[in-house]
Amino acid sequence: MSDRLKVLRDSVSHLGVVASEIDAKDYTASAYPSEWTIADTFSHLGSGAVIGERRFEDTIAQRESDPTFNTSVWDEWNAKDPAAQVTDCLVSDAAFLSSLEGATEEQRRAFQMMMGPIAFDFDGLVGLRLGEHVLHTWDVEVSFSPQATLSNDAANAILDSIQFVVVRTGKPTGETRNVTVRTSEPVRDFTVVLGVDSVDLVETQHEGAVDLEIPGEAFVRLIYGRLDTEHTPDSVDGDVVNDLRRVFPGF
Repeated sequence: MSDRLKVLRDSVSHLGVVASEIDAKDYTASAYPSEWTIADTFSHLGSGAVIGERRFEDTIAQRESDPTFNTSVWDEWNAKDPAAQVTDCLVSDAAFLSSLEGATEEQRRAFQMMMGPIAFDFDGLVGLRLGEHVLHTWDVEVSFSPQATLSNDAANAILDSIQFVVVRTGKPTGETRNVTVRTSEPVRDFTVVLGVDSVDLVETQHEGAVDLEIPGEAFVRLIYGRLDTEHTPDSVDGDVVNDLRRVFPGF
């Protein structure tokens, strides 16, 4: 079992705990971001689990996926009431995890799934679900616990493949600049490379001081557009973070 799969299992378990602590009357309260409710966020994770499990099983079986399946799932989940969106999410979430964990080593080695022009191996698929799962779980949890953070294990696992997010969601500002970053828990060094029309992230060791020192989980949230001033650690340099918030506005 890959480390990412273990971290995903921990996140699935954590989402269940978070859900158990929410009163049903709060299912329609705002999540983070505020245009989604708590139930909307669960619905997104739940429908994503159904679609992900089907795509995974179709790929394992080497069969074509039904092109209408995704739309039918979204329609079904959009029609659910808020309580069903929450409770059904936990069921489909666990089912997708079980399907991933049940794959044989041979199936994992041979797995390759295309998503548009991008090919994902087994670990890549788990990483894709992990990033979505961990951040949306935080979207729910932080609405009730303002001091909520991502786990260190989750942050480390997401940082391993966060370049996928950076190059697709980073917004060039027209400025050419390198921003050196050192994360804690885990300790890792990165450089955010800003080009006139590009954004890149390179993991490389730095000697001495850096432009930004930040907890690993906060750096992940920054890249995912979830590090507003109210949820930024006091120790983090606000000026540098403000610059990077423009680069990573969220999606």
